[in-house]
Amino acid sequence: MKARIASHPRYPHLLQAYIDCQKVGAPPDIASLLDGIIRRENAADGRGAAPNLIFGADPELDEFMEVYRQVLVKYGRDLAQPFDEATAFLNTVQIQLSHLCKPAPRVISADEAAGSSEEELSGGEVEVPESHSKDEERDLKEKLLRKYSGYLSSLKKEFSKKKKKGKLPREARQVLLDWWAAHYKWPYPTEADKISLAETTGLDQKQINNWFINQRKRHWKPSENMQFAIVDSFPASSLFADD
Repeated sequence: MKARIASHPRYPHLLQAYIDCQKVGAPPDIASLLDGIIRRENAADGRGAAPNLIFGADPELDEFMEVYRQVLVKYGRDLAQPFDEATAFLNTVQIQLSHLCKPAPRVISADEAAGSSEEELSGGEVEVPESHSKDEERDLKEKLLRKYSGYLSSLKKEFSKKKKKGKLPREARQVLLDWWAAHYKWPYPTEADKISLAETTGLDQKQINNWFINQRKRHWKPSENMQFAIVDSFPASSLFADD
């Protein structure tokens, strides 16, 4: 049966339809090998390697060969369609990207057009405003902000929480420790001191206040003399006031 199929007059067309299906999506080197098979088969058929059957001698085989060829041709078209669509899509994307990469045409105002003749005569270049490009960039930014604003806001809040809970930067903490060591007897910075420390460290006054409160709780205790001095600073009437 194989010999009868190979010697049928429709066999070259059947083989061509089969090879076309195999070539869909194949790399160039594989497609070249498949074409070589067709060439070798045609050359062998031309040399009379196998005696050809007469078309019509076997109607059933004739019908089989034709129907099978048509099935392979349709199958090849169906296989090629998604590849053709993908190729067309990629070409469209490439064209659009090339247009985006090109500088947008700039609109020349009336004043620039009036003064451009002298520049053209002198060989000078005329600059065109990039209003169109800026409009596109602004529209793109607005779309991105609308789409991701909620996500960015949540990230910002989360980052702020972590920043508040985290330790102060090493440089800022060292500045506060230096001030603490210099004013250990009375580590209560004035408002002017807090402003100066905020400018030096980059911290806000709330962070500075919290740091000094925690530092005094953990590492500072007023001496007895200082305690008596604080008590003596109050008027006697406030300490022994009548009920």
